[in-house]
Amino acid sequence: MTRIDFYLLSSDQPDTRLAYACRLAHKAWHKGHKVYLHCPDEATTRTVDDLLWSFRRDAFVPHVVLGEGPEEPVACGWADQPGSYNDLLINLSDQPPPFFSRFQRLAEIVIEHDPVRLPARDRFRLYRERGYPLNSHPIRTAG
Repeated sequence: MTRIDFYLLSSDQPDTRLAYACRLAHKAWHKGHKVYLHCPDEATTRTVDDLLWSFRRDAFVPHVVLGEGPEEPVACGWADQPGSYNDLLINLSDQPPPFFSRFQRLAEIVIEHDPVRLPARDRFRLYRERGYPLNSHPIRTAG
């Protein structure tokens, strides 16, 4: 059964959420995981793709926009299907992706901004009602 982790950031800035997603993807990749970052749309996917190149000067994350090149350990996209990825899903969408249960782990990154926080509460309730193991991690952010 998919393990679901909610990362609760002490920020109301959408950029902080995306930067944390990149940090999480970097950490998971270093531990040998394959990561899919699910975005709500193409524009967010392009932003995440750019951030994966620049979120840290000393970091490198081998990644690809899903469907635009050979498979890499980390992919980002907005498609209905995540290709062959099934290890770690980082959800940046307001909806639970229809394929989330095929992943071993799902990370939900929540900021203190109602357009992000309120749909995250609904997803939490949905996952809890379906019996998924849930974990919450409060994260203090600078600023």
